Amino acid sequence: MRIPKLTQLLSMLAGLVALPAAACPALLNHSVPRLQDGAPQSLCQYQGKVLLVVNTASFCGYTGQYESLEAVYDKYKARGLVVIGFPSNDFGDQEPGSNKEIADFCRMTYGIKFPMMAKTEIAAPGTHPFYRQLIAKSGAAPKWNFHKYLIDRGGNRVDSFGTVIAPDSPGLIAQIERRLAEKP
Repeated sequence: MRIPKLTQLLSMLAGLVALPAAACPALLNHSVPRLQDGAPQSLCQYQGKVLLVVNTASFCGYTGQYESLEAVYDKYKARGLVVIGFPSNDFGDQEPGSNKEIADFCRMTYGIKFPMMAKTEIAAPGTHPFYRQLIAKSGAAPKWNFHKYLIDRGGNRVDSFGTVIAPDSPGLIAQIERRLAEKP
């Protein structure tokens, strides 16, 4: 009598394995090099997560936002938030260092554990395709470092938050909590 139940269970499991994986949302269908070692990272790995994407710089008046970005990431990562940093030298030449120098600065100065990608062009004319899509979906282009984009779990809705909006500001936190409460 146990064998039919085992067969039934195995059949159910086989059916689950045969289910097609969810397609990666077009917005996340990009590969970008990781800051620490240049290894390509598919942004598809973050599908189903709420993303806070930020263009960063080490020598900016807003560099202190790294601290609150890490705190927000630490507080909400278990619920599905991923903060992703994209260092850029496009605004005021405030990120002149190499990827290794940036990685060391982030780790040693702010203890950054959220994913950081390699230095990326954010501003036109060389805007990275991922950022072009963020700008198109939100209707807002970064005007300075530490511009933030909040992406829903489905990779469909993108909200834009300017540089002066701190990562832990009540308005941004309320939006993060709303996105985390939504089902994919």
